[in-house]
Amino acid sequence: MIKNNEELEMTKDIVVRYYTSTMGELVLGTFQNKICLCDWRYRKMRDAIDQRIQTHLSAAYRLGDSPLLHRLCGQLDAYFAGKLKQFDVPLLLAGSTFQCSVWNALQTIPYGKTTSYLALSQTLGNEKAIRAVAAANGANALALLVPCHRVVGSNGKLIGYAGGLRAKQQLLALEAPDTLLQL
Repeated sequence: MIKNNEELEMTKDIVVRYYTSTMGELVLGTFQNKICLCDWRYRKMRDAIDQRIQTHLSAAYRLGDSPLLHRLCGQLDAYFAGKLKQFDVPLLLAGSTFQCSVWNALQTIPYGKTTSYLALSQTLGNEKAIRAVAAANGANALALLVPCHRVVGSNGKLIGYAGGLRAKQQLLALEAPDTLLQL
């Protein structure tokens, strides 16, 4: 018996599809009607990120589509067109307690603004955890939705981004066209 899209959303599969943007290709995933994956398809840590998500959720990837993924694609279209500043899809953070605390803090960085890894560490109450914060930032599997691209070096320079520094620069320019950040 063929299941409808809503029934597929509630299975133990992570339903994934691809999305092509002007800045690169993303892999999107949903699990039990929440977005658990919106990440650069060709990033260096792709295998490790995918393994972590599948293990954390005790589920496997399956190519497909769903109403929620379709909704996310519409929001991504609007974001890349400069018409959307805040995503409103339900998120599922798949990581350790510490990683989730970092990812939650990232979601407080306003559109068009940046912060440093040091400031993010201070926000979390431990400025000595800067390397751990940077590692959690790099393990983020919800690019754009959990805006890790808004974190820059203490000197204001662009450092580290799963989608590449050029994509990071383009995303920040999209959000704040009057701000010039250096690679």
